[in-house]
Amino acid sequence: MEKKQAVPSLLTRREMLGITGIAGLTALTGIKADAAPRTAQVKPRIACLVTYWGATRSHADWIIAKLMDGYWWQGAHTPSGIEVVSVYIHQFDTSLLGQKVCKSKNVPIFKTVGEAVTLGGKDLAVDGVVIVGEHGDYATTLKGQWMLPRWWIYQQVIRVFEQSKRSVPVFNDKHLSYSWDEAKWMFDKSRELNFPLTGGSSIPVHYRKPDIEIDIDTPIKASVMLGGAPDEGALFHCVDVLQAFVERRKGGETGVKSVQCIRGPETWTWTEKNPWAAKLLESVRANMDLKPGHFQAIEKPNVCIVEYNDGTKAAIYNAREVGWTYAAEIQGHKEPTIISMLEWPGPFSQYHASNSQPHWIVETMVTKKEPFNAERLLLSSGITAFNMESNWQNGVYSPVGRRIETPFMNMTYRSTRGAQFNKGERPPNVPYMRGFAE
Repeated sequence: MEKKQAVPSLLTRREMLGITGIAGLTALTGIKADAAPRTAQVKPRIACLVTYWGATRSHADWIIAKLMDGYWWQGAHTPSGIEVVSVYIHQFDTSLLGQKVCKSKNVPIFKTVGEAVTLGGKDLAVDGVVIVGEHGDYATTLKGQWMLPRWWIYQQVIRVFEQSKRSVPVFNDKHLSYSWDEAKWMFDKSRELNFPLTGGSSIPVHYRKPDIEIDIDTPIKASVMLGGAPDEGALFHCVDVLQAFVERRKGGETGVKSVQCIRGPETWTWTEKNPWAAKLLESVRANMDLKPGHFQAIEKPNVCIVEYNDGTKAAIYNAREVGWTYAAEIQGHKEPTIISMLEWPGPFSQYHASNSQPHWIVETMVTKKEPFNAERLLLSSGITAFNMESNWQNGVYSPVGRRIETPFMNMTYRSTRGAQFNKGERPPNVPYMRGFAE
């Protein structure tokens, strides 16, 4: 998947200073970049490694622009607590917006991942790494998995960590990888090298209706998650929201026992045979005042069925007109608990979607602590991967996917953090500014 990256034929004086001021320091003086005086440096220095940054709706733009300029958090604009000091763009030629932003901010774009995290030197020279491996021109597998090179980027970061005998916090946007083996390797390396790992979807920390969190040790018996989930990338958002809630159940997370995917009309056959899912689905329909049969009218229905080791059940439905909505059957409660993450605020609607995520990226880089257990990110990655695998039997697609047992996902942990989602006033209806003309 490696693609040789083009670089600008001519660099401006400011761009050259951005590179030689750091990387050239070693060559000219013999002083290592990381050993240079940093008395004025109070913010963690971050390397941002992306696949594509060519549109205002690309994840790289949503996330990195806020790490540079600040973000809307808890009712107010919040200055960023980190400094972006280097960028690597895998699909450089088509990432004109990223080139423009970096030029305006005097942030150098390096030719390789290694150079971006060493700032052109030999050893690790940043305090944190942000990987945004989302969007770009990449192939898909026959199973519908987008072959984004997140692992490819991550393993080059790990190589620098190991040779430098030092590691720093890493954020990885969305799921770790489309491959379980790669995702597990990424998680294991974070534990082996003892660095904080975080990432996932921005939806679990988006505004909620009602504005509540489920208490830790809530006796959740069954859950339904609804949202636009026609493909792997969209499904992950739903899976990650589900995991953010179910990990707070009584006794904590016990790991995933099995995953199964069913597509087409058979989705509703399965639902009829599982009253717990049908009841929760109907509760959401009634709560949102949708017409009877609303969910059954979707063009391409599918359901991802998750069994947990403690007997808890969950189903994730591809749905419309519900934003992202979670419904739980809780022991001792007569009515289901329903929590929705609905519309985006502001004129650049999707740009504002990730406002909470940069806050937690900054928190991770500053405190060097994970905002939530990285095991959640691994489980969400695994559920997504095996959902896509389920419909393939001996290389042939089947709408009723096989139930895949997942004993290797027997991870146990307890959620210890309180509410992490955004609250307060929404961003004002004014365009965001980056300090240069659009």
